[in-house]
Amino acid sequence: MGANSAYTIYSEPMYIDGQWKDSGSGKTRQIINPATEEVIAVVSEGDAEDAKQAIEAARRAFYEDGWQDSSARERAVLLTRIADKLEERLEEIAVVETLNNGKTLREARHDVLDAADQFRYYAGLATKPHGQIYDVPDHMQAMVIAEPVGVVSQIVPWNYPLVMATQKMAPALAAGCTVVIKPAEQTPLSVIKLFEIIGEAGFPPGVVNLVLGAGQTVGEELASNPSVDKVSFTGGSKTGKLIMKAAADSIKKIGLELGGKSPNIVFADADFETALDYALYAIFANQGQVCSAGSRLLLDEALYDRFVPALVKKAQDIRVGSGKEPETVMGPLITEEHLQRVLEYIEIGKQEGATLLCGGNRINRRGYFLEPTIFTDTTPDMRIVKEEIFGPVLVIQTFKTEEEAVKLANDTPYGLAGAVFTSDAARAMRVIRKLRAGITWINTYHATYNEAPWGGYKQSGIGRELGTYGFSEYLEVKQVNINLDVKPSGWINGN
Repeated sequence: MGANSAYTIYSEPMYIDGQWKDSGSGKTRQIINPATEEVIAVVSEGDAEDAKQAIEAARRAFYEDGWQDSSARERAVLLTRIADKLEERLEEIAVVETLNNGKTLREARHDVLDAADQFRYYAGLATKPHGQIYDVPDHMQAMVIAEPVGVVSQIVPWNYPLVMATQKMAPALAAGCTVVIKPAEQTPLSVIKLFEIIGEAGFPPGVVNLVLGAGQTVGEELASNPSVDKVSFTGGSKTGKLIMKAAADSIKKIGLELGGKSPNIVFADADFETALDYALYAIFANQGQVCSAGSRLLLDEALYDRFVPALVKKAQDIRVGSGKEPETVMGPLITEEHLQRVLEYIEIGKQEGATLLCGGNRINRRGYFLEPTIFTDTTPDMRIVKEEIFGPVLVIQTFKTEEEAVKLANDTPYGLAGAVFTSDAARAMRVIRKLRAGITWINTYHATYNEAPWGGYKQSGIGRELGTYGFSEYLEVKQVNINLDVKPSGWINGN
């Protein structure tokens, strides 16, 4: 590997079977800083053959070389080493994350600490009791034991490059699986740093593998290869459907954490300043590039005239700039291509008849910067209301009654997240119970904990990550029955 610099030119970025390797094709990809549009690294561009090598190594490590029989304590020690090293290299990895992804250093530091916490949490969980014993008749002892799924492929998005990787890797390794992971092609640098740590931690060859490359090549192989026992993917719903179809031929287990168009419901009796603050945070954190973003503000009509002007003023005051600058609140979007996609949605909103209250323009400076944008006068059939934009674009919908708020909130093919702001505790729980969403909040937004499950309803995904639920996703359940009275059954004699 090269020197430990944020601007390192990586010559051996893929980690396969315990070794740093270039891609078999020799192809490379330039990595761009979205705040400056400068090349900050050149990495290998893997393909299906590289993915096959990694899968073969992972399969050998699990089924032949003993990882399947590794002890929980052994795995816990390795995961704890990773957590310790992540904390030691906090600032270095946070800077890399900011340069590669564009997010603020404040958020990047939090992500690194969160990643360390995930490894530490699952190190603890690995050694805790798993399985059950049942009292059954006929002099039998019945039990259930949990065993690792086997070879797991994991495909990670670009909006949280490190955290999304670790929240998949940590439970899989804790459960005793072997892993082949592919970061998003735009944002591999923090995951490469993570694999520097993994390479030092002492994992046997083939247990943890890193393959870089595009979804159409590496991702397709990871989803379809019959030697993979489970595929876990986080990203857009369209791609998730392709992953599901590719996995179908071998009927492998799948985990999908997909898109959202999440409602943030504010009733007139909500604490005003709290609701206002979280309405902004829900959509503009991480530049709106969050699957669970509160991209639809459902606002009580009685509150509209007071709330919206204050919302617009605060949105216009958001400091947009490089994530390295301490005063920056919102960084750039990830790529020129994605920025243009979001701008197209803004034009669609105008054409559909929505009123643009603020923003809507690319900021005239180097980098992929966009103004915080808010639309009102929307209708449920508008594309900007129905489709995931994945950028700093908020659409406002209004309601008169609780029933109308619930109906509007659930009028979406997605079901990832949702929030309710109100001082009426009973109403808060009534509405939350009726939201068809997997992650919900009352009088807050975006609070996420490694101890609690993450995932969605409907087209927002299948399965859960994080917590004990996320751990169980990487375990098979086996029934074992033991005869305590060993003698012939008597079946052949008609007994």
